[in-house]
Amino acid sequence: MTLQERLNNDDRFAKSIGAQLVEVREGYARARLTITEQHLNGAGVCQGGVIYTLADLAFAAVANCHGILSLGISNTITFIKSAQLGETINAECIEQVNHHKLPYCDIKVSNEQGETLAIMTGLAYRMKKDFEFDSLM
Repeated sequence: MTLQERLNNDDRFAKSIGAQLVEVREGYARARLTITEQHLNGAGVCQGGVIYTLADLAFAAVANCHGILSLGISNTITFIKSAQLGETINAECIEQVNHHKLPYCDIKVSNEQGETLAIMTGLAYRMKKDFEFDSLM
């Protein structure tokens, strides 16, 4: 099983909201989601937790792409623009520091027009445990 398949299948919450990894390379991942009625908050725009979950899925792929179980320990997200019903949004994660214990990533969430919706930073902790997969994609 690839890392992409493993996370798309095993991250049950991300799967339940329709978030999917669409690209995984060493140090890079992209996840995608189309905003539906179930994602809207009381103001009629995409709930922030949905955007966070999409960014976190891309972050999980990058943090774990080296085959060592890595769990997020600190994430900061800044919401810049609302996502609207029917939009397809993407989260792109880029590894900035491949530290042996504390990898650090930047994640950008944007809409189909390339407008930035949110920016997130992610810091993970690498456990002393392998995270097995056959290939990235």
